[in-house]
Amino acid sequence: MSRAARLKQFGKPAESLVLEDFPLPSPGPEEVLLDMVAAPVNPADLNVIEGTYGDLPELPATIGNEGVGRIVAVGLGVTGCSPGQLVLPMTFGTWCSQMLVPARHLIPLPDGLDTNQAAMLTVNPATAWRMLQDFVHLAPGDWIVQNAANSGVGRSVIQIARALGWKTLNVVRRPELVGELTDAGGTIVVTEEYDLRKELKTLCGGARPKLALNAVGGPSALNIANALAPGGTMVTFGAMSKQPLKIPNGLLIFKGLKFGGFWLNRWRKTADRTTLTETYAALARLLREGNLFTPLHVIHPLTQVVEAVGAAGREKRAGKVLLDLSR
Repeated sequence: MSRAARLKQFGKPAESLVLEDFPLPSPGPEEVLLDMVAAPVNPADLNVIEGTYGDLPELPATIGNEGVGRIVAVGLGVTGCSPGQLVLPMTFGTWCSQMLVPARHLIPLPDGLDTNQAAMLTVNPATAWRMLQDFVHLAPGDWIVQNAANSGVGRSVIQIARALGWKTLNVVRRPELVGELTDAGGTIVVTEEYDLRKELKTLCGGARPKLALNAVGGPSALNIANALAPGGTMVTFGAMSKQPLKIPNGLLIFKGLKFGGFWLNRWRKTADRTTLTETYAALARLLREGNLFTPLHVIHPLTQVVEAVGAAGREKRAGKVLLDLSR
């Protein structure tokens, strides 16, 4: 029997989420049966529950957009994976105790990984990795500027950049985050009050970032755009302020800045198998080497999914909220 968090309608979690038990058949051809281990509660999950996300499932639906599981059984024709192996399912619906997944949608992981940390590899670290790899060629010593640096993606950017020899200029809202993110490896951490156009020489010694990562929009996005080197690129992947980008014409005409966007769901649907496998192999290697870590706020059993969603929606958390899918 599998137990799953099912979304019956879009709205408030207490009114929309229910736990259901149902039998699963044996895996068919090219299918794999997983015992799910853990899954985080991400902002995208909250948006799905509310009905405000950009890609919504047909209801009723098991929700959850990432997690980690172990293979229990494989169907006919499945090669390259075996029972007991830890895997990432590249499918929606991870908030369950067991799930059937087409083998082509699984990413195998190496032995020895912390399963709670592995459960959080699929979304935030992958978003950070692809934005750092796909838009600008970065050499050792180059700078990256980002807002929302204390977010899950922001923390991954800091850690990946440090491991690969890049420097980060990180912008946060709350002063108490400055020391925390500096200790986590941020090269420079400042609050939103800093005018980067005026302060950049002091902060970065005259160097200008080639890449800006924007998760906020509005004035915060303009602030980090002003820090970019001529010909630099800004990648937008979030809109926390719910304000649009307002970029002066001069940044396009005189500085030649480029602007693009990134959405992990789109990347996952279009990336070839080799790129997918190499991305998560690189992230697993960083995790195993101790260069990638996501702090945890609290772990709830699946039976407390409503409480977990509530905890994830609160500000000033110490880290991620995780679901233990074995309970």
